[in-house]
Amino acid sequence: MSDPAFLRRKRWNTMMFALTALCAAVAMSFLFIILAYIAWQGASALDWAFLTRLPKPVGEPGGGIANAIAGSAKVVGLAALFGIPVGVLGGVWLAEYGDNKAGFCVRYAADVLGGTPSIIVGIFAYTLVVLPMKRFSALSGSIALAIIMVPIILRNTEEFIRLVPRSLREAALALGVPRWKVTLRVVLPTASRGIMTSALLSTSRVAGETAPLIFTAFGNRFWNDGVLHP
Repeated sequence: MSDPAFLRRKRWNTMMFALTALCAAVAMSFLFIILAYIAWQGASALDWAFLTRLPKPVGEPGGGIANAIAGSAKVVGLAALFGIPVGVLGGVWLAEYGDNKAGFCVRYAADVLGGTPSIIVGIFAYTLVVLPMKRFSALSGSIALAIIMVPIILRNTEEFIRLVPRSLREAALALGVPRWKVTLRVVLPTASRGIMTSALLSTSRVAGETAPLIFTAFGNRFWNDGVLHP
């Protein structure tokens, strides 16, 4: 015969499990309703012309987002070009040579910068780049996004490199390989997947930023082939 206390606990466990599952289903249902509504209403507006045409003047129907797609790719690409090398090299230095006061200061600065609101970074880039150039530009926008990317890549790269087993380093050093070559030929290839993941995550993070671009890149309804204009 089963213990009554055990049966009571089992009933309560089943009830609470069902209740939490119901709450999760209700919460997720709102998300799916919103996504379904957006897809239903927006599917009719998506066509090749919408993706390849320039915007129409305000008040006129039609137009497209071709310049927005090209501009976003340009700004994010430049930001990745600036931010990824700095973040990776900084992470390598922290992991391999940063066990000192300088490393502590760099980690602290990266953590503070990583928690800084993006709009503050936009104001900083506005003061640093836009005011001296006296114009908004894709270059200033990419610099603002690169500043946001650097602490993310730097800290993640450091953690992934620290996960590389010390035995691999010691084996290479025991063969007489210089430490810099051990880092380049052994440590980085081992941690390459994690570093690539952190680079992709930081790129996807800044690709959705808008506040820094208001102060730096601004906007343009026309084609722009350079990086020194909005």
